[in-house]
Amino acid sequence: MDAKPPILSAAAICIALLSGCNVGPKYTKPAAPTPPAFKESSPAAYSQAPPGAWQPAKPEDAVLKGKWWEMFNEPELNTLEDQLDINNQNIKQYFQNFMAARAEVREARAGYFPTVTANPAYTKGGGGALSSAAAISGTGAGAGSTGGATPTGGSGIYSSISLPIDVSWEPDLWDRVRNTVREYQYAAQVSAADLENERLTEQADLAAYYFQLRGQDALQGLYNRTIEVDRQALDLTRALLETGIDDQEAVDQTQVTLENAQEAAIGIATNRAIYEHAIAMLIGQPASSFSMAVKNLTTPLPAIPVGVPSELLQRRPDIAAAERTMAAANALIGVEKAAYYPTLSLTGSGGLQSSSIGRLLSIPALFWSLGASAAETIFDAGLRNATVAQYTAQYNADVAAYKQTVLTAFQQVEDYIATLRVTSEQLERQQAAIGTSERYVTHETSRYQTGLDPYLNVITAQLTLLSNQETQVALRVNEMTAAVELIQALGGGWNVTELPAARQVTSKEAPRQAGDTP
Repeated sequence: MDAKPPILSAAAICIALLSGCNVGPKYTKPAAPTPPAFKESSPAAYSQAPPGAWQPAKPEDAVLKGKWWEMFNEPELNTLEDQLDINNQNIKQYFQNFMAARAEVREARAGYFPTVTANPAYTKGGGGALSSAAAISGTGAGAGSTGGATPTGGSGIYSSISLPIDVSWEPDLWDRVRNTVREYQYAAQVSAADLENERLTEQADLAAYYFQLRGQDALQGLYNRTIEVDRQALDLTRALLETGIDDQEAVDQTQVTLENAQEAAIGIATNRAIYEHAIAMLIGQPASSFSMAVKNLTTPLPAIPVGVPSELLQRRPDIAAAERTMAAANALIGVEKAAYYPTLSLTGSGGLQSSSIGRLLSIPALFWSLGASAAETIFDAGLRNATVAQYTAQYNADVAAYKQTVLTAFQQVEDYIATLRVTSEQLERQQAAIGTSERYVTHETSRYQTGLDPYLNVITAQLTLLSNQETQVALRVNEMTAAVELIQALGGGWNVTELPAARQVTSKEAPRQAGDTP
């Protein structure tokens, strides 16, 4: 009895020392190629731009805010975005995926602790001789113990009552459990970043659809005005026909022009309905019960803060997800490397066993046992080597995916900065073309009314003006959607500091759901 405490103490010391051995590789975030500045936002890129062309916000250290859509000063868009954050079903789905990932972290943490089981039992039987089941007595109950089952009287009937408790524990000697927990914590952070990336995608889609719909409204207004002008022209040509100044050909040409404009105006309603239905879906409403009033596209283009490329690595949730995926893959290598080393299992059991309830709480009814075992794989035909090689290759693939995600982010920002700059320059030139086209229509209409030119010249001038006006509307829509896409490419005001820490994904406290007030 005197030797047991030193042995147990030595075992505990050995376990404590070994449990600090992490056999997995240390994770180091790989460097990503980061240029010093965005080429398309440099002053040289705007040196030849007209005075009204778009430029990034100054100073350059300005940053996007969380509700980035508010910079457009569209109250209706603000209301729709708030509804999306509450009711969008895709966001809800990603949120529940995040909750499942958090639960997996707690499942992995259970490996730190022993497993305790209880198996209470009561048996009663009889026969000519006392069966082996009735002869069981508790280990450690002492010689001559009456703690086990005994016959009742001389009839051979016996009873047994037992309340055993078993404990088993496998110490985390090589950080297998710890690396497993880390893997699931990083995976939960990936899920959190995916949630924010999905939220940003849905928000950007809603804003883009909103401006596309308003573009259709602007186009509808343009065709409504064109149809009114064509009706007036038809009335004029008919009046000139009746007075003998013009002929039927001019009336027919005017009639065809009017009908073509009416047909095109009807087609616009289809595109508007499609965008309206898409908005309803994003905010979680049935398309059949959702509608938006007609409103022209008059939103001015805001100056968007671009910042510097190094900040982009901290702003985009997809980059954060790619980086956390690497960390999870690195931790998984540590889990698999722990398989090279032996495992230690500690077991213990104890409880009470007696033939009657009255004697169940007596000292002779007490039994206990302690045990330990170690296991080591001697031969597995290269299974462990292959498994580690597999996860090492997966980690290297994740490193390449991370760097590719960063490169894609830089490309997207450069693309949309260039798109905004060029589109704004096009709009400046297009406005000048519209002014010239209006003068062309006025000139040809005057010559027709004085009999100098046929009405076909007026139609040509009108179609030129209409084409330029359509182009202007299309450019305005492209400009607004490019602004939304640039904001999305910049991360939409998100920052990696908003990613939940390891202790937060482990906590049982529920995180903020979509639409909750933080």
